[in-house]
Amino acid sequence: MEQRRLGASGLRVPALAFGAGTFGGRGELLFGNWGRVDVDEARRLVDICLDAGVTMFDTADVYSDGASEEVLGSALEGRRDRALVSTKTTLPLGTDDSGGSSRSRLLGACDAALRRLDTDHIDLYQLHAFDAGTPIEETLSTLDDLVRAGKVRYLGVSNFAGWQLMKSLSTADRHHLTKYVAHQVYYSLVGRDYEWELMPLGLDQGVGAVVWSPLGWGRLTGRVRRGNPLPTTSRLHQTASYGPPVSTDLLYRVVDTLEEIAAETERTVPQVALNWLLRRPTVSSVLIGARNETQLRENLGAAGWELTTDQVARLDAASTTTAPYPYFPYQRQEGFAQLNPSAV
Repeated sequence: MEQRRLGASGLRVPALAFGAGTFGGRGELLFGNWGRVDVDEARRLVDICLDAGVTMFDTADVYSDGASEEVLGSALEGRRDRALVSTKTTLPLGTDDSGGSSRSRLLGACDAALRRLDTDHIDLYQLHAFDAGTPIEETLSTLDDLVRAGKVRYLGVSNFAGWQLMKSLSTADRHHLTKYVAHQVYYSLVGRDYEWELMPLGLDQGVGAVVWSPLGWGRLTGRVRRGNPLPTTSRLHQTASYGPPVSTDLLYRVVDTLEEIAAETERTVPQVALNWLLRRPTVSSVLIGARNETQLRENLGAAGWELTTDQVARLDAASTTTAPYPYFPYQRQEGFAQLNPSAV
Protein backbone atom coordinates (compact mmCIF):
# COMPACT_ATOMS: atom_id res chain seq x y z
CA MET A 1 0.00 0.00 0.00
CA GLU A 2 1.36 3.41 -0.99
CA GLN A 3 2.27 5.60 2.00
CA ARG A 4 1.81 9.36 1.71
CA ARG A 5 2.61 12.41 3.79
CA LEU A 6 -0.40 13.82 5.61
CA GLY A 7 -0.43 17.37 4.32
CA ALA A 8 2.77 19.20 5.18
CA SER A 9 3.38 17.07 8.27
CA GLY A 10 5.94 14.33 8.74
CA LEU A 11 3.24 11.70 9.34
CA ARG A 12 2.92 9.11 6.61
CA VAL A 13 -0.49 7.54 6.10
CA PRO A 14 -1.73 4.82 3.73
CA ALA A 15 -3.43 5.89 0.50
CA LEU A 16 -6.43 3.85 1.63
CA ALA A 17 -7.51 3.98 5.27
CA PHE A 18 -10.29 2.14 7.03
CA GLY A 19 -13.39 3.98 8.23
CA ALA A 20 -14.81 2.25 11.31
CA GLY A 21 -18.29 3.78 11.13
CA THR A 22 -19.64 0.25 10.64
CA PHE A 23 -18.28 -0.83 14.03
CA GLY A 24 -20.77 -1.02 16.88
CA GLY A 25 -23.98 -0.34 15.00
CA ARG A 26 -25.98 1.37 17.74
CA GLY A 27 -28.88 3.47 16.54
CA GLU A 28 -31.68 2.45 14.25
CA LEU A 29 -31.19 4.96 11.44
CA LEU A 30 -27.77 6.27 10.52
CA PHE A 31 -25.22 4.09 12.33
CA GLY A 32 -27.42 1.01 12.45
CA ASN A 33 -27.71 1.16 8.67
CA TRP A 34 -23.99 1.65 8.19
CA GLY A 35 -23.30 -1.71 9.80
CA ARG A 36 -23.28 -3.65 13.05
CA VAL A 37 -19.77 -5.08 13.12
CA ASP A 38 -18.93 -6.67 16.48
CA VAL A 39 -15.49 -7.20 18.01
CA ASP A 40 -14.81 -10.59 16.42
CA GLU A 41 -15.75 -9.36 12.95
CA ALA A 42 -13.76 -6.17 13.52
CA ARG A 43 -10.63 -8.15 14.41
CA ARG A 44 -10.91 -10.02 11.11
CA LEU A 45 -11.32 -6.80 9.14
CA VAL A 46 -8.35 -5.25 10.97
CA ASP A 47 -6.28 -8.35 10.16
CA ILE A 48 -7.03 -7.95 6.45
CA CYS A 49 -6.25 -4.22 6.55
CA LEU A 50 -2.91 -4.63 8.29
CA ASP A 51 -1.88 -7.42 5.92
CA ALA A 52 -2.67 -5.07 3.00
CA GLY A 53 -0.75 -2.13 4.49
CA VAL A 54 -3.89 -0.24 5.48
CA THR A 55 -2.59 0.98 8.82
CA MET A 56 -4.88 3.94 9.61
CA PHE A 57 -8.29 3.44 11.21
CA ASP A 58 -10.72 6.33 11.51
CA THR A 59 -13.66 6.66 13.86
CA ALA A 60 -15.46 9.29 15.97
CA ASP A 61 -16.95 9.55 19.43
CA VAL A 62 -20.39 10.14 17.93
CA TYR A 63 -20.34 6.92 15.89
CA SER A 64 -22.74 4.56 17.67
CA ASP A 65 -22.47 6.58 20.89
CA GLY A 66 -18.84 5.62 21.37
CA ALA A 67 -19.29 1.94 20.49
CA SER A 68 -17.24 2.33 17.31
CA GLU A 69 -14.25 3.52 19.34
CA GLU A 70 -14.75 0.69 21.84
CA VAL A 71 -14.88 -1.99 19.16
CA LEU A 72 -11.88 -0.53 17.33
CA GLY A 73 -9.85 -0.43 20.55
CA SER A 74 -10.65 -4.08 21.24
CA ALA A 75 -9.90 -5.10 17.65
CA LEU A 76 -6.45 -3.46 17.86
CA GLU A 77 -5.54 -5.17 21.13
CA GLY A 78 -2.03 -6.57 20.89
CA ARG A 79 -1.13 -4.67 17.71
CA ARG A 80 -1.77 -1.03 18.56
CA ASP A 81 1.84 -0.27 17.65
CA ARG A 82 1.13 -1.32 14.05
CA ALA A 83 -1.75 1.09 13.59
CA LEU A 84 -2.57 4.78 13.37
CA VAL A 85 -5.76 5.70 15.19
CA SER A 86 -7.79 8.67 13.99
CA THR A 87 -10.89 9.89 15.77
CA LYS A 88 -13.10 12.96 15.92
CA THR A 89 -15.06 15.01 18.44
CA THR A 90 -17.26 18.15 18.67
CA LEU A 91 -20.72 16.88 17.70
CA PRO A 92 -23.23 16.39 20.55
CA LEU A 93 -23.33 12.97 22.20
CA GLY A 94 -26.95 12.34 23.14
CA THR A 95 -29.46 14.73 24.64
CA ASP A 96 -27.36 15.55 27.72
CA ASP A 97 -24.35 16.82 25.77
CA SER A 98 -24.36 20.08 23.83
CA GLY A 99 -21.13 19.27 22.02
CA GLY A 100 -18.65 21.94 20.95
CA SER A 101 -14.93 22.65 21.08
CA SER A 102 -14.59 24.50 24.38
CA ARG A 103 -11.63 23.76 26.62
CA SER A 104 -13.77 21.83 29.10
CA ARG A 105 -15.46 19.80 26.37
CA LEU A 106 -12.26 18.92 24.50
CA LEU A 107 -10.32 17.83 27.58
CA GLY A 108 -13.13 15.55 28.70
CA ALA A 109 -13.81 14.23 25.21
CA CYS A 110 -10.17 13.35 24.58
CA ASP A 111 -9.82 11.45 27.87
CA ALA A 112 -13.07 9.58 27.19
CA ALA A 113 -11.90 8.64 23.68
CA LEU A 114 -8.58 7.37 25.04
CA ARG A 115 -10.45 5.13 27.50
CA ARG A 116 -12.81 3.76 24.85
CA LEU A 117 -9.96 3.16 22.41
CA ASP A 118 -7.84 1.61 25.17
CA THR A 119 -4.77 3.57 24.13
CA ASP A 120 -2.47 6.20 25.59
CA HIS A 121 -2.47 8.45 22.52
CA ILE A 122 -4.49 9.37 19.43
CA ASP A 123 -2.46 9.70 16.25
CA LEU A 124 -4.84 12.10 14.49
CA TYR A 125 -7.44 14.03 16.52
CA GLN A 126 -9.97 15.97 14.47
CA LEU A 127 -12.76 18.42 15.16
CA HIS A 128 -15.87 16.95 13.56
CA ALA A 129 -17.39 20.39 12.92
CA PHE A 130 -16.65 24.08 13.46
CA ASP A 131 -17.90 25.45 16.79
CA ALA A 132 -18.93 29.07 16.17
CA GLY A 133 -19.69 29.61 19.86
CA THR A 134 -16.16 29.03 21.16
CA PRO A 135 -13.25 31.43 20.48
CA ILE A 136 -10.80 29.86 18.05
CA GLU A 137 -7.95 30.74 20.39
CA GLU A 138 -9.52 28.69 23.18
CA THR A 139 -9.97 25.67 20.94
CA LEU A 140 -6.49 25.81 19.46
CA SER A 141 -4.71 26.38 22.78
CA THR A 142 -6.52 23.37 24.28
CA LEU A 143 -5.61 21.15 21.34
CA ASP A 144 -2.02 22.37 21.58
CA ASP A 145 -2.01 21.36 25.27
CA LEU A 146 -3.20 17.88 24.31
CA VAL A 147 -0.36 17.57 21.82
CA ARG A 148 2.21 18.77 24.36
CA ALA A 149 0.83 16.32 26.92
CA GLY A 150 1.42 13.45 24.48
CA LYS A 151 -2.24 12.48 24.31
CA VAL A 152 -2.51 13.56 20.67
CA ARG A 153 0.13 13.44 17.92
CA TYR A 154 -1.44 15.39 15.02
CA LEU A 155 -4.47 17.64 14.60
CA GLY A 156 -7.10 17.92 11.91
CA VAL A 157 -10.63 19.09 11.21
CA SER A 158 -13.63 17.81 9.31
CA ASN A 159 -16.37 19.56 7.34
CA PHE A 160 -14.95 23.09 7.81
CA ALA A 161 -15.74 25.91 5.42
CA GLY A 162 -12.76 27.56 3.75
CA TRP A 163 -12.86 30.68 5.94
CA GLN A 164 -13.18 28.61 9.11
CA LEU A 165 -10.11 26.55 8.29
CA MET A 166 -8.06 29.52 7.07
CA LYS A 167 -8.90 31.60 10.15
CA SER A 168 -7.92 28.68 12.37
CA LEU A 169 -4.59 28.23 10.56
CA SER A 170 -3.73 31.94 10.71
CA THR A 171 -4.66 32.07 14.41
CA ALA A 172 -2.41 29.10 15.13
CA ASP A 173 0.40 30.84 13.26
CA ARG A 174 -0.08 34.06 15.19
CA HIS A 175 -0.01 32.36 18.58
CA HIS A 176 2.60 29.70 17.71
CA LEU A 177 0.19 26.83 18.32
CA THR A 178 0.01 23.40 16.69
CA LYS A 179 -1.64 23.68 13.29
CA TYR A 180 -4.16 21.45 11.55
CA VAL A 181 -2.53 19.21 8.96
CA ALA A 182 -5.60 17.28 7.81
CA HIS A 183 -9.10 18.07 6.62
CA GLN A 184 -11.57 15.17 6.50
CA VAL A 185 -13.87 16.05 3.62
CA TYR A 186 -16.62 14.73 1.42
CA TYR A 187 -15.27 14.25 -2.10
CA SER A 188 -16.41 11.94 -4.88
CA LEU A 189 -17.12 11.78 -8.59
CA VAL A 190 -20.68 12.94 -7.84
CA GLY A 191 -19.56 15.55 -5.31
CA ARG A 192 -16.61 17.66 -6.46
CA ASP A 193 -17.37 20.83 -4.49
CA TYR A 194 -14.16 20.24 -2.50
CA GLU A 195 -12.18 21.36 -5.55
CA TRP A 196 -13.57 24.90 -5.68
CA GLU A 197 -12.06 26.37 -2.51
CA LEU A 198 -10.87 23.72 -0.06
CA MET A 199 -8.47 22.02 -2.46
CA PRO A 200 -6.63 25.25 -3.38
CA LEU A 201 -6.52 26.11 0.32
CA GLY A 202 -5.06 22.69 1.10
CA LEU A 203 -2.39 23.11 -1.57
CA ASP A 204 -1.48 26.57 -0.34
CA GLN A 205 -1.45 25.74 3.38
CA GLY A 206 -0.21 22.16 3.39
CA VAL A 207 -3.43 20.57 4.61
CA GLY A 208 -4.01 17.01 3.38
CA ALA A 209 -7.45 15.69 2.54
CA VAL A 210 -8.76 12.56 4.21
CA VAL A 211 -11.77 11.69 2.06
CA TRP A 212 -15.02 10.38 3.54
CA SER A 213 -17.86 8.80 1.54
CA PRO A 214 -15.74 8.44 -1.60
CA LEU A 215 -18.52 6.45 -3.27
CA GLY A 216 -21.01 9.30 -3.06
CA TRP A 217 -23.01 8.07 -0.08
CA GLY A 218 -23.35 4.63 -1.65
CA ARG A 219 -24.35 5.82 -5.12
CA LEU A 220 -21.17 4.55 -6.83
CA THR A 221 -21.17 0.97 -5.57
CA GLY A 222 -22.21 -0.36 -8.97
CA ARG A 223 -25.68 -1.28 -7.74
CA VAL A 224 -27.33 1.98 -8.84
CA ARG A 225 -27.74 1.99 -12.62
CA ARG A 226 -29.66 3.88 -15.27
CA GLY A 227 -33.08 2.38 -15.93
CA ASN A 228 -33.09 0.20 -12.81
CA PRO A 229 -34.96 0.89 -9.57
CA LEU A 230 -32.95 1.48 -6.41
CA PRO A 231 -32.23 -1.97 -4.89
CA THR A 232 -34.56 -2.72 -2.00
CA THR A 233 -31.58 -3.47 0.25
CA SER A 234 -29.82 -0.17 -0.49
CA ARG A 235 -29.02 2.01 2.53
CA LEU A 236 -30.00 5.03 0.43
CA HIS A 237 -33.64 4.30 1.25
CA GLN A 238 -32.96 5.21 4.88
CA THR A 239 -29.96 7.51 4.77
CA ALA A 240 -30.05 9.48 1.50
CA SER A 241 -31.49 12.57 3.20
CA TYR A 242 -28.45 12.72 5.50
CA GLY A 243 -26.00 12.98 2.63
CA PRO A 244 -25.33 15.57 -0.07
CA PRO A 245 -27.92 15.72 -2.86
CA VAL A 246 -26.99 14.43 -6.30
CA SER A 247 -28.98 15.13 -9.47
CA THR A 248 -30.18 12.13 -11.42
CA ASP A 249 -28.57 13.37 -14.65
CA LEU A 250 -25.16 13.74 -12.99
CA LEU A 251 -25.39 10.37 -11.26
CA TYR A 252 -26.25 8.37 -14.36
CA ARG A 253 -23.73 10.25 -16.50
CA VAL A 254 -20.98 9.32 -14.05
CA VAL A 255 -22.18 5.74 -13.56
CA ASP A 256 -22.35 5.15 -17.32
CA THR A 257 -18.73 6.27 -17.68
CA LEU A 258 -17.62 4.24 -14.68
CA GLU A 259 -19.20 1.11 -16.17
CA GLU A 260 -17.41 1.67 -19.47
CA ILE A 261 -14.04 2.10 -17.79
CA ALA A 262 -14.65 -0.80 -15.41
CA ALA A 263 -15.12 -3.06 -18.44
CA GLU A 264 -11.93 -1.69 -20.06
CA THR A 265 -9.82 -2.17 -16.94
CA GLU A 266 -11.46 -5.40 -15.74
CA ARG A 267 -12.12 -3.67 -12.42
CA THR A 268 -15.35 -2.95 -10.59
CA VAL A 269 -17.26 0.34 -10.61
CA PRO A 270 -16.29 1.25 -7.01
CA GLN A 271 -12.64 0.36 -7.67
CA VAL A 272 -12.55 2.78 -10.61
CA ALA A 273 -14.29 5.53 -8.60
CA LEU A 274 -11.84 5.14 -5.72
CA ASN A 275 -8.80 5.01 -8.00
CA TRP A 276 -9.84 8.33 -9.58
CA LEU A 277 -9.82 9.93 -6.14
CA LEU A 278 -6.38 8.57 -5.25
CA ARG A 279 -4.79 10.70 -8.00
CA ARG A 280 -6.41 14.01 -7.04
CA PRO A 281 -4.29 16.87 -5.65
CA THR A 282 -4.07 17.18 -1.84
CA VAL A 283 -5.63 13.76 -1.23
CA SER A 284 -3.55 12.04 1.43
CA SER A 285 -5.88 9.15 2.19
CA VAL A 286 -9.27 7.83 1.11
CA LEU A 287 -11.44 6.18 3.75
CA ILE A 288 -12.99 2.87 2.78
CA GLY A 289 -15.63 1.24 4.95
CA ALA A 290 -16.90 -2.30 4.99
CA ARG A 291 -19.53 -4.36 6.74
CA ASN A 292 -17.85 -7.62 5.79
CA GLU A 293 -14.71 -9.18 4.34
CA THR A 294 -16.04 -9.26 0.77
CA GLN A 295 -16.70 -5.50 0.69
CA LEU A 296 -13.31 -4.77 2.21
CA ARG A 297 -11.35 -6.89 -0.25
CA GLU A 298 -13.18 -5.32 -3.19
CA ASN A 299 -12.37 -1.81 -1.97
CA LEU A 300 -8.72 -2.73 -1.41
CA GLY A 301 -8.57 -3.55 -5.11
CA ALA A 302 -8.77 0.18 -5.86
CA ALA A 303 -5.06 0.60 -5.08
CA GLY A 304 -1.95 -0.58 -6.89
CA TRP A 305 -2.89 0.40 -10.44
CA GLU A 306 -3.64 3.57 -12.41
CA LEU A 307 -6.25 4.83 -14.81
CA THR A 308 -4.99 6.06 -18.15
CA THR A 309 -4.91 9.77 -18.95
CA ASP A 310 -7.83 9.28 -21.33
CA GLN A 311 -9.90 7.45 -18.74
CA VAL A 312 -9.29 10.18 -16.16
CA ALA A 313 -10.30 12.81 -18.71
CA ARG A 314 -13.56 10.97 -19.43
CA LEU A 315 -14.40 10.72 -15.74
CA ASP A 316 -13.55 14.40 -15.29
CA ALA A 317 -15.83 15.37 -18.14
CA ALA A 318 -18.72 13.20 -16.94
CA SER A 319 -18.56 14.56 -13.38
CA THR A 320 -17.92 18.25 -14.06
CA THR A 321 -20.63 20.68 -12.95
CA THR A 322 -20.83 24.46 -13.02
CA ALA A 323 -19.25 26.00 -9.96
CA PRO A 324 -21.25 28.48 -7.87
CA TYR A 325 -20.32 32.15 -7.61
CA PRO A 326 -17.67 33.40 -7.00
CA TYR A 327 -15.92 30.37 -8.48
CA PHE A 328 -17.62 29.99 -11.85
CA PRO A 329 -15.81 32.94 -13.53
CA TYR A 330 -12.51 31.19 -12.78
CA GLN A 331 -13.92 27.99 -14.25
CA ARG A 332 -15.56 29.44 -17.36
CA GLN A 333 -13.96 32.80 -18.25
CA GLU A 334 -10.50 32.98 -19.78
CA GLY A 335 -9.19 36.06 -17.95
CA PHE A 336 -10.16 34.79 -14.53
CA ALA A 337 -8.81 31.31 -15.28
CA GLN A 338 -5.50 32.71 -16.53
CA LEU A 339 -4.90 34.52 -13.23
CA ASN A 340 -6.01 31.57 -11.09
CA PRO A 341 -5.14 28.19 -12.65
CA SER A 342 -7.26 25.27 -11.49
CA ALA A 343 -5.86 23.07 -8.75
CA VAL A 344 -6.69 20.06 -10.90
